[in-house]
Amino acid sequence: MANLAQICIFTPSPHKKGDFFMSNLKNRQNSATQIKKIATAALFAAIAYVAMLVTSWIKVGFLTFDAKDAVITLAGLLFGPLYALSISLAVALIELITVGDTGVYGFIMNFLSSAVFSTVCALIYKYKKNIKGAVTGLIAAVLSMTATMLLFNLFVTPFYMKVPTSVVASMIPSLFLPFNLTKGFMNAAFVLILYKPISHALKAMNILPQKAPEIYDSEEARSAAKKEKKRKNLMFSLIITAVGIITVILCTVVFIVVLKGNFSFK
Repeated sequence: MANLAQICIFTPSPHKKGDFFMSNLKNRQNSATQIKKIATAALFAAIAYVAMLVTSWIKVGFLTFDAKDAVITLAGLLFGPLYALSISLAVALIELITVGDTGVYGFIMNFLSSAVFSTVCALIYKYKKNIKGAVTGLIAAVLSMTATMLLFNLFVTPFYMKVPTSVVASMIPSLFLPFNLTKGFMNAAFVLILYKPISHALKAMNILPQKAPEIYDSEEARSAAKKEKKRKNLMFSLIITAVGIITVILCTVVFIVVLKGNFSFK
């Protein structure tokens, strides 16, 4: 029994002394990364608010286009759907307190528009992180945001405009449906244009993780593969940017020509 007790007492721990320090260092690194993400998300919220202020230049009736949903969606693609939802709520609240002139109605509709658009896109991209997932997410975001806004227009807008629901329903095909579809595709175009440059910048700042380096048989093979990858990335970026710019132009034409909107820089 004494020998057994001695064995139990003096059996060395399977954990090495350095394990504790490595674990502590890893936890600190994770905490620092999380703090960077939260700080960057707060910056995205501020940029989204500024985007709302400086891009509210297309008006169609009492409806106004702004690009804040694109900024919030970029944050959702980079950091996840919960960030998109949180930033949507924060920006809608700040807008209500500072410059909002439509009261609770405006807050509800602003929050729903941003939250549905950005969260749906971020959720799909989270499980399919490639260009196909991004495009699928953006299309789903446009359609789901449009459907949500049409539904809530039927319930909320009659109180705001003080008109019967039938009057609002008659405005759906001529105003609410085309406006929200065009708004959604325009914001989607901005996301396509801005996502790559912003993600590269955040990776360079170590806010987003870098991809693991690829292994090649020789330095020549590595150099050739790097040049080919750079060429393909450049071509891809140019195509995506061109598609985004064309979409923005077409959406602007729809706002101004088809929906009889106007530019207002007040």
